[in-house]
Amino acid sequence: MDSAEKIRYTYADYANWDDKIRYELIDGVAYAMASPSRMHQKISGELYGRLWQFLRGKPCEAYHAPFDVRLNADSFDDIIVQPDIFVVCDESKHDGKSLKGAPDMVMEILPPFNLRRDTVTKARLYRKAKVREYWIVDPNAKTVQTYILKNGSYTVRDYSFDDIIPVHVLKGCEINLADVFYDVIEPESEIRQKIIEALEETGANDAQIAKVMGKLSMD
Repeated sequence: MDSAEKIRYTYADYANWDDKIRYELIDGVAYAMASPSRMHQKISGELYGRLWQFLRGKPCEAYHAPFDVRLNADSFDDIIVQPDIFVVCDESKHDGKSLKGAPDMVMEILPPFNLRRDTVTKARLYRKAKVREYWIVDPNAKTVQTYILKNGSYTVRDYSFDDIIPVHVLKGCEINLADVFYDVIEPESEIRQKIIEALEETGANDAQIAKVMGKLSMD
């Protein structure tokens, strides 16, 4: 299923696809997702673990990918994303298999390629869906950029390795980035980056690059 075909799909189509291959739908266009790297999994585990511990016994719940989030389930139902981590405080949004509507908070961990989808495209989608808090986590730079929704727009703030970040939607919850990044392995090699750049020069789309890099991954 190649996004270049420009075929428009909805959740009804998506639900019948082979679940061994992960996709996201962005405005009805399907994008294949590469398997996460070791670095990604380390950071995801640290973040999710801290949220899970804080929320234990509380009304809100934390989830991690793979889990389908249908941002516009009440209309076209053609935007399905799988955030790395998200928090939900409204139990009525669950249907047993997916989340119908916006989470209260989303965390996305940047891959070594296709940064635009998380930093631009998804930021737009999450703002439109009224996700109250959005974090973009950069493993290579060991930084986090937070987006807090206020009056329909996001207020952006940057945090670095030594900072402690308050979770806006969870009163009393704070995350120390030094704890999150303490065991992060070295950034992706220069060779890997050169392969990505070479693929982009050939005109390969995001799904094709993700497929190739997934096969090359030794993690």
